[in-house]
Amino acid sequence: MRTEKGADEVSHSVGQVAGFAGVTVRTLHHYDDIGLLVPSERSHAGHRRYSDADLDRLQQILFYRELGFPLDEVAALLDDPAADPRAHLRRQHELLTARIERLQKMAAAVENAMEARKMGINLTPEEKFEVFGDKDPEQHAEEAEQRWGGTDAYAESQRRAASYTKDDWKRMQAEVNDWSERYDALMAADEPPTGDAAMDMAEEHRQHICGWFYECSYEIHQGLGEMYVSDERFKAFYDSMRPGLAEHLRAAITANAARHTS
Repeated sequence: MRTEKGADEVSHSVGQVAGFAGVTVRTLHHYDDIGLLVPSERSHAGHRRYSDADLDRLQQILFYRELGFPLDEVAALLDDPAADPRAHLRRQHELLTARIERLQKMAAAVENAMEARKMGINLTPEEKFEVFGDKDPEQHAEEAEQRWGGTDAYAESQRRAASYTKDDWKRMQAEVNDWSERYDALMAADEPPTGDAAMDMAEEHRQHICGWFYECSYEIHQGLGEMYVSDERFKAFYDSMRPGLAEHLRAAITANAARHTS
């Protein structure tokens, strides 16, 4: 152990080193006890004093520890007489590059999982296409969260949707397709939105929401009907079933609500 130093050399206390490195004093004591990082000096009172070379070694130790190497392997790597500083740097660069690639893959997987759960739809992209075709069921997810994220209805919708399997979504989509075909036929027959047939279809629409997502009151349903007309994206969705369907459905929803709440 070196006990003298040149005039330009500075040593550091264990507390200072712990602060520099973001480790505990206890960790440094442990590294000393097992011979992994033995301070180059001791003060006259026997206190540990660390040189700049000791700090360099600590940096190497902490790097390998961050990568998950056990302490005995770290010691073997650092004390290998055949290794030089450049070899350590090359090895660290290789390890860091490999870790970055793994982390990037993990981040991509987490991002995919976050996207898959925007509306609680826990399906792979292939399964989503199988169920919904080229329609994106999460197209309005962010806006829905902004509008209703703090409501009980939104929370209930998220809770239910998170439990649905691919078969559940298929059954739901089949109900939507069946309803849209029958509503199209209703309009083709020139049924007025205030007639019983249209109001019954509006009630079925409301019950579909209640059954699959949340308790949709007549008041909430009327609000949705207004949105189907005022929001161009929702209007385009319903009008893709039949031109003018959004307006017709809005009127049928209003009439149905009046029928049940009067």
